[in-house]
Amino acid sequence: MLSKGGCPKTMLSIKDALEALEGKWKLLILFSLSGGPKRFKEISRDVTGITDKMLSKELKLLEANQLIKREVFDTFPPKVQYSITKHGMSLEKVLDELHFWGLLHRKKIIGK
Repeated sequence: MLSKGGCPKTMLSIKDALEALEGKWKLLILFSLSGGPKRFKEISRDVTGITDKMLSKELKLLEANQLIKREVFDTFPPKVQYSITKHGMSLEKVLDELHFWGLLHRKKIIGK
């Protein structure tokens, strides 16, 4: 696709995708949830460096874009669990490709 050049319609779809996934945390959160449903603190442990406030914000945005689902269980204390949606799983190939590209890039730039 990159070799074909871009038309405004193509750029609009890329813009939409980038807006849904912008920032340094959303893809990492999705990657964490791709292993199965998790609670807030489990995601926080997986995504090192993210503050609770930022994680909460990013989870809300991912939910608004229907990439994750927030489920509240009627227990005491209430249990909240996050899981990736079918729509979110449609990013599986993107996450895999980013993972492999990141490995190659890291090796080329850092040598590790």
